[in-house]
Amino acid sequence: MSRYLTSNPSLIDFNQRSLYISALAIAFNPTFWNTIARREYHHKTLTRLFNGNSQRACYALALTIFSLGLFRDALYERALRSQPTHPFLQQPLVPYIAYALILMGNILVLTSTWALGITGTYLGDYFGILMDEPVTSFPFNVTGAPMYYGSTMSFLGTALLYARPAGVVLTVEVLVVYWVALGFEDPFTSEIYAKRDRERRAGKKTE
Repeated sequence: MSRYLTSNPSLIDFNQRSLYISALAIAFNPTFWNTIARREYHHKTLTRLFNGNSQRACYALALTIFSLGLFRDALYERALRSQPTHPFLQQPLVPYIAYALILMGNILVLTSTWALGITGTYLGDYFGILMDEPVTSFPFNVTGAPMYYGSTMSFLGTALLYARPAGVVLTVEVLVVYWVALGFEDPFTSEIYAKRDRERRAGKKTE
């Protein structure tokens, strides 16, 4: 048994505190922005802080979310550096797969931001800043959540680039957390636009 353990080192070092900090940051970010956005929708919390200017409030939240994302990514990289590598992930082909995933992931994220704009990307719907029509062009004709899946691809690509199995496990957490977030966001956002449409129809009837 000792010989087996010696020749097969642990895939993940669970003694590293950075692993748990990274996992916490991954779970925290979507929880934070969904909580803040819903409070904004129901109570106009951020808009009040910005003297009734919902546009500025939305931009402030966007900057906060973006900054938290950078911090989360830094914690993820730090966690990977303290984890063991695995020979399977050090094969010659793996870096090419990693770079392809990172490239495709960033394309999905950047093009979706371009298509939606800042307020469309960063929960402007919750501030009453609604889009006229749904975006159906690329990358939304590929997936309904390009930001989330693009981010997940970048996480996986980074894990492969570092050849750390722990990164693959954290990537699974990223995907699950985003799926949970979509379960809350999609129905809520759909209802926001449905309410807008109902109010428009009611307004036409009273004219």
